[in-house]
Amino acid sequence: MEYQFSERVKSLKPSAIREILKNSSDPSVIPLSAGNPAPDAFPYDAVRQISQDLLQNTPIDALQYGVTEGYAPLRQHLLGYMQKKHHVGSENDDILITSGAQQVMDLLTKTLLNEGDTVLCEAPSFIGSLNTFRSYRAKLVGIPMEEDGIDTQKLEEALNREKNVKYLYTIPNFQNPSGITMSLEKRKKVYELCRDHNVIVLEDNPYGDLRFAGEDVPSIKSLDTEGVVVYAGSFSKVISPGMRVGYAIGPKAVLQKMVVCKQGEDVHSNMWAQIICHRIMTETDYEAHLERLRTIYRRKSGILLEAMEKYFKPLGITWSQFEGGLFAWCTLPQGVDMLDFVKKATENKVCVVPGTAFLTDESEPCRSFRINFSTPTDQQLADGIRLLAQTYEEMTR
Repeated sequence: MEYQFSERVKSLKPSAIREILKNSSDPSVIPLSAGNPAPDAFPYDAVRQISQDLLQNTPIDALQYGVTEGYAPLRQHLLGYMQKKHHVGSENDDILITSGAQQVMDLLTKTLLNEGDTVLCEAPSFIGSLNTFRSYRAKLVGIPMEEDGIDTQKLEEALNREKNVKYLYTIPNFQNPSGITMSLEKRKKVYELCRDHNVIVLEDNPYGDLRFAGEDVPSIKSLDTEGVVVYAGSFSKVISPGMRVGYAIGPKAVLQKMVVCKQGEDVHSNMWAQIICHRIMTETDYEAHLERLRTIYRRKSGILLEAMEKYFKPLGITWSQFEGGLFAWCTLPQGVDMLDFVKKATENKVCVVPGTAFLTDESEPCRSFRINFSTPTDQQLADGIRLLAQTYEEMTR
């Protein structure tokens, strides 16, 4: 049979770069390419006990249909929690529970974009979101990153130049892949620019609770008094990615349309997972759990940094500073082909993600690659950095 695919799907092509990542499933390969939480970061006991109680005493709550907007106790608690702790949300905002934060990107894009409309995003940026935008045939325009976040001068130029800009996508805390945190000064400027150009800010914050150094920076949404920002949050990095529970907090008019779109996608998010997240937040010491996660990642990032100082620094391989999250963004010296380096590293049994995977145009020159420090064991981290340095020396010998 001859299959006829839709125009928007037909334009999506597998990248040769992704083939490199398939090697990370080989147990003999050190997986510095992953982005999973550390195995010891999951609240196993709480999930087990709550699930047992739920299925023994109120199973219908978890097994029956729910409303599209989400489990009401979780929505109510999250609105209060986010307002009290992060000053996120106002009387003009609402909340929608989603199937992971990734669905926020999909629903907002479906709600706002017509084919050919423009999405501004940081360059580099999270590949999962970029592919979502591509699937709706958006025009992607990357804005360069600086040490303290997005280049606001380039952002302003793009806002003045580009047509039909519907939103700016940003990951202001411990950005994936760069690890960079946007300064408060730039957050204020981003808000002002987008407000003045009638452009929504899509603030993606999956890593915000994983700050293990430095001081918290107020979210862009906390500055929002005029319905400019849609905030995407997630339990994937703090409870479980397998549960697929995320949420959007944003202007009621926008979220109402997103609810209609969600009804056509999956009706509602997993009820069991929503209840688990709610009860972990309300029946356990949730703040102590978050602090335990920070302790884990502070230690693991320390192992990574020590290894990079030992093996990378003498070779001239540099990295962006990071104070939280799960990633380090490393850059090779001039004259070394990054894709060739990544391929040869895989042959040496260590896998990283090529930086081109995070660009709006994968054909652009790039000397950077991403390392994840949460998934590998402590020994794998040290060995992986040593093997990457060895790969570099073999290429430049």
